[in-house]
Amino acid sequence: MTRYIFITGGVASSLGKGIASAALGALLQARGYSVKLRKLDPYLNVDPGTMSPFQHGEVFVTEDGTETDLDLGHYERFTDVNSSVEDNITTGQIYNKVIERERKGDYLGGTVQIIPHVTDQIKEFVLNNNKGVDFCLCEIGGTVGDIEGLPFFEAIRQLGNELPDNQTCFVHLTLVPYIAAAEEIKTKPTQHSVKELRSIGIQPDVLLCRSEKRLDQSDIKKIAVFCNVSEKSVIQATDVKTIYEIPKVYMQNGFDTQVLASLNIKRPKKINLRKWNKVVNSLNNPKGQVNIGVIGKYVDLKDAYKSLSEALVHGGIANDTNVKIHWIDSEKIKTKKNIRLLKSLSGILIPGGFGKRGSEGKIFAINYARINKIPFFGICFGMQLAVIEAARNLAKIDNANSSELSNTKNPVVGLMTEWEKNDKKFQRDSNSDYGGTMRLGSYPAVLNKNSLSYKIYKTKNINERHRHRYEVNINYKEKLEKIGMNFAGISPDGLLPEIIEIKNHPWFIGVQFHPELKSRPFNPHPLFSSFINASIKESKKK
Repeated sequence: MTRYIFITGGVASSLGKGIASAALGALLQARGYSVKLRKLDPYLNVDPGTMSPFQHGEVFVTEDGTETDLDLGHYERFTDVNSSVEDNITTGQIYNKVIERERKGDYLGGTVQIIPHVTDQIKEFVLNNNKGVDFCLCEIGGTVGDIEGLPFFEAIRQLGNELPDNQTCFVHLTLVPYIAAAEEIKTKPTQHSVKELRSIGIQPDVLLCRSEKRLDQSDIKKIAVFCNVSEKSVIQATDVKTIYEIPKVYMQNGFDTQVLASLNIKRPKKINLRKWNKVVNSLNNPKGQVNIGVIGKYVDLKDAYKSLSEALVHGGIANDTNVKIHWIDSEKIKTKKNIRLLKSLSGILIPGGFGKRGSEGKIFAINYARINKIPFFGICFGMQLAVIEAARNLAKIDNANSSELSNTKNPVVGLMTEWEKNDKKFQRDSNSDYGGTMRLGSYPAVLNKNSLSYKIYKTKNINERHRHRYEVNINYKEKLEKIGMNFAGISPDGLLPEIIEIKNHPWFIGVQFHPELKSRPFNPHPLFSSFINASIKESKKK
């Protein structure tokens, strides 16, 4: 029997519902239970694929090629359970399905309404394909009281009534602010948030209280009385040094045991947090520090590169080293200040991205890394720009560029118009819709045994996740090989370059895929581990 845990939020956004859900999933796993995590997003977009990173943060891509909310990245990193198309849904997708059913006549001419048709579709999503899973954790995006979230709250309220006793648990994450001027913790926002939740028919079983400072017992008692929960069900969630401390801190505060108690599981399995203790110990006791520069155009919002920053941290864990990330705006890279900053870096990384803005600054940084023998890691667009830099400055190919960036006669990077996956053919052109027209999800690549990448992976065949429209043009392979570029990884059909390297350089690798999406704190991605190791060696020269 699958039990359902619904995680909602109140007072303010960005309190950490995604990490709270992921941490709870990790704790349940540590007790020997199987888990599945899902995200219900109230926005009307069909998916986050075409949303600006400044508005929504990164787009996380699953193995099956689904563009999802960044919280699914937290789910995967904490539980190591791969998400799929079944684990993230938006209001846009729900309405699409309802309208499709109405057009087909599935509702037999009835008036289509939010209740029951939209709520039924949401419930179907929640309950689908959970066979053999002990716990399904469902996070509701946004905060209680948001008008767009009402159908989702109504749907989980109905599930609370329809499912058998002790099969559902409602966790509400809320803010308990500390007012510095008054030197007081204020419980009123939490009281109002729970009141709003109860007004739509949901009584929380467990309250997770985010606060800068620990709550006094008097504060806990007040919250319990006004929110109609036991004092044991008021769980403190104070700030920590690293998010990977959260499972242990939540366990110490009784979060998982109280959730299990609310589900009438009185004797839960013994917990084992060895792997989490090892990760936290490595982060809190590094042997050194290394400076890594990430050069992009969304650096003002760190969530735009969330998986990337975490993968760099994981690379540090693998090397017992603290990774200090320097976020550098690619549009300002040629200023004297940022050129000076490049000199202090022991590794340079160019992440994925889209569009012309900031591209020349990235190419400038790639040139600097290549000439000065600084470890360089180019991911997706970063790889493409590394090829453009080499084509211009080493192969001397006139006006070498990407067809995404200019109408060039030498498109060393171009739009791929046709490809196959799982025996299914995909096609697109420059007029295709942006949404869903990319090469998405896991694809295989074959590594050249005479490459650094082969030494890193220790295998010939790999599978990595993609998210891009443009590809390095295989027709320029011979010219680029002559100037010292090694095509270290190629698609099985030999048409799509997946990894490039520069010879006679300590560590210069560009990859068409997104390795950060598969990195885990207890299983760092080998490319990030190797990149950080090379950067540590570089730092010892400075």
